[in-house]
Amino acid sequence: MIPASFDYVRPDSVGAAVAALADGGEDAKAMAGGQSLLPLLRLRLAYPSLIVDLDGVAEMHGIRDGGDAVVIGAMTTHDEVMHSPLVREHAGLLAAATATVADPAVRHRGTFGGSLAHADPAGDLPAVALAYGAEMVVAGAGGRRTVPAADFFRDYLATAIGAQEVLVEVRVPKLGAGWGFHYERFQRTSQAWALVGVAALVRRSNGSIAEARVGLTNMGSTPVRAARTEQLLAGGDATASAVAAAAEHAADGSNPSTDLHAAADYRRHLARVLTRRAVAAAAGI
Repeated sequence: MIPASFDYVRPDSVGAAVAALADGGEDAKAMAGGQSLLPLLRLRLAYPSLIVDLDGVAEMHGIRDGGDAVVIGAMTTHDEVMHSPLVREHAGLLAAATATVADPAVRHRGTFGGSLAHADPAGDLPAVALAYGAEMVVAGAGGRRTVPAADFFRDYLATAIGAQEVLVEVRVPKLGAGWGFHYERFQRTSQAWALVGVAALVRRSNGSIAEARVGLTNMGSTPVRAARTEQLLAGGDATASAVAAAAEHAADGSNPSTDLHAAADYRRHLARVLTRRAVAAAAGI
């Protein structure tokens, strides 16, 4: 199908992008990689009066060392993230999860910030950002503000980004030595959305699990942490039986949907199984 008509601008700075969104009013829409927006336009499920293309904003591209964090520009492509030596060294879970996103064509056009801002609960990267405790830097007419991942994802396809704001960059904390990681997902077919995904970060110490972080994909209207499982793992033995027992609580407090692809109970089952696998792999068990 052919999209409805719209105006188009391609600003070259964050300030110009914010100003363009303000001029366009409520019907203006920012475009990152376009891998989610363009299908909506073609199906006429979205009718923006103005598209603000962020690809020309140089500040929003690239990856740099921010001291205690890896700083990733919102317009950095998935392919750049997964192949970045800095990301692989300090945020290996992010590189591993990004490699599962769609296919090479999408990874070369889709962007890290675009995926987070789109906030699809079936997307792989929001749960990873939540597990890391990443921080999102958002810019608007009033300046810039930093939003923790725990407060960023508000509801289905809804984030803390205001109507006339843009996501500029994401700060992913460096966890340091001793952390293992693994991303485990289950999908019906190759390159399909994950029915459920699990992002696991585990720090071992003296034969025990000192700390664990577990983010869940597609287990609610937003990414969620498997809080009870994390509590049970912390300070426990690094054994297969201990991990399995903790993983039985992975779905506690979640609210997965029932749709054409899976029932809610099946997603809870997957969360338990995949959490056991992901945590065991991250812990080296």
